[in-house]
Amino acid sequence: MPTKSQHPETLVLHAGYRSDPATNAVAVPIYQTTSYQFRDSKHAADLFGLAELGNIYTRIMNPTTAVLEERAAALDGGVAALALASGQAASLFAVQNVCQAGDNFVSSTDLYGGTWNLFLNTMMKTMGMEVRFVDPADPENFRRATDARTRCYYAETLPNPKLEVFPIAEVAKIGRELGVPLIVDNTAAPVLC
Repeated sequence: MPTKSQHPETLVLHAGYRSDPATNAVAVPIYQTTSYQFRDSKHAADLFGLAELGNIYTRIMNPTTAVLEERAAALDGGVAALALASGQAASLFAVQNVCQAGDNFVSSTDLYGGTWNLFLNTMMKTMGMEVRFVDPADPENFRRATDARTRCYYAETLPNPKLEVFPIAEVAKIGRELGVPLIVDNTAAPVLC
């Protein structure tokens, strides 16, 4: 549900949900189901063919999760969000959204160890993507590591355990100049900070 309010407190409470007309419940219900009923075979075909948005199976979409995603997008001023089960899944999805085998991405060396391992061992060895680690202390390192196959830059706002603030504005500017999007794991700095 779009809201005109720009106040984070209002968005946290109301974005993405209207009260249920059948129950008048104001709070978002928790839908503990895995499957959904289809009106007819055409409805099912449209949903599975992605011609119509709707619930198919909870792993793909769930009304409770949809509210979370809409609220996250509203809080960040985005058009959409995707809730995943872990930060590692989010990092993988974000990079895979723009990279494929044969492509590369440039990443800050200052990362959570699990993310470093995911990029170095999983994405490089099994997915055919090259990660180029650079020291973010000099944002120009991102430019120097970029070539025609570079699909994104990756960083964490406050990487664990170093906790040195990543130079988002500087690297984003370089990315805009070169047409390379910057993906930032902002786990450590929620919207209200």
